[in-house]
Amino acid sequence: MKRIVCIIFCLGVCLGAAAQRLTVGGYGEVALGRDFYSDNVYRYSRPEAYAGEPSHGRFDIPHAVVYLGYDFGKGWSMQTEIEFEHGGTGAAVEKEFTEAGEWESEVEKGGEVELEQFWLQKSFFPALNLRIGHLVVPVGGLNHAHEPLNFFTVYRPEGESTILPSTWHETGISLWGRTAHWGYEAQVIAALDGFLFDRDHFVHYGAASPYEWRVANNYGAVLRVDNYSVKDLRLSLSGYYGQSMHTSYPNDLHNTRYADIKAHTFLGSFDFAYQGKRLIVRGNADYGRVGDAVTLSTVKRNLSSNNAPYKKTPVGQQALAAGVEGGYDILPWFVHQESGQKLFVFARYEYYDSYIPAADQQDYPFTDRHRIAAGVNWLPIPQIAVKAEYSRRFLKAPYNPEPSVNLGIVYMAFFQK
Repeated sequence: MKRIVCIIFCLGVCLGAAAQRLTVGGYGEVALGRDFYSDNVYRYSRPEAYAGEPSHGRFDIPHAVVYLGYDFGKGWSMQTEIEFEHGGTGAAVEKEFTEAGEWESEVEKGGEVELEQFWLQKSFFPALNLRIGHLVVPVGGLNHAHEPLNFFTVYRPEGESTILPSTWHETGISLWGRTAHWGYEAQVIAALDGFLFDRDHFVHYGAASPYEWRVANNYGAVLRVDNYSVKDLRLSLSGYYGQSMHTSYPNDLHNTRYADIKAHTFLGSFDFAYQGKRLIVRGNADYGRVGDAVTLSTVKRNLSSNNAPYKKTPVGQQALAAGVEGGYDILPWFVHQESGQKLFVFARYEYYDSYIPAADQQDYPFTDRHRIAAGVNWLPIPQIAVKAEYSRRFLKAPYNPEPSVNLGIVYMAFFQK
């Protein structure tokens, strides 16, 4: 009996020690929206025909994420992040009795399931850590802090999430570190695929892959630097550089007249975040440039004509996005501060253009947009927020404005750390 008790005790100690090394967490978002403008695909080509159209609503689960991490000891650790976007994917097989009893595959639910992080890390000291695996690429304020308590709007900030991959994740190698006033991260990753660039999203889909593997004929370089010298304030610069041609599959163009076309892509970003006792202000400014944009647009349009999995619309030579948001906690005006609750009244303004053409490219003025949003975030506890906002997107004449109302509830927490 004593031996059994000792075994149980030892198992409990071992399990307890293992649990202390385990990190479990995640975040999730539920969104309910109503758009007071047309959702017809021709609303930009024939705007006069779709003014005053009925509103339409959407219920959505933009992101549901599970983190798992483990500290092996001696500086070795790992982390995984599995994300379900828009409810994940679903399919079923059923027997169709109205069509001669045929078996049919049915799509039950759209969405995506993605492995956003899967890496092993060796930590030498706080200023020097090495990661190898599938990494979040920290270009821009949103990719650096994409969890839902890091922005006030119901959906992720629109400008940056339109022109940059979001959340951008790639397989590669990372060196990163932190000192008292500085932080940095340098990465080598697979280069963005220029055949997946397009007019409405610039390079947003360039980090995707239609294949079971990620094509890595070329490599991209990433650098981010953060400064924390001022109390409660973070100032950051980040960027990416890589070749976007000849980085897809099959790599057939190296023996053609396009062999010397590289389509070098540069992305640069400045972002900041100030978080005081009751005031939070965040902002970003992003710029992107694609070399050989005209030729790249021609090549990918021709490739898309044979059902290749590439974007057909042209890519602009440049793109811009800039935004700023501020929120103030007004709850202490009404409730004693020891309640632990917060009620932020916020406003956000952003400008973005996903397609700034080269001199000999056609212009599409509807990609040039301003957006304002205003609303509240109520945090009953620090890990949960209830969000409500009114927003309005402004486009150049003759395009119609695009107002909407959105409600959301989000959480972000570590359950075991």
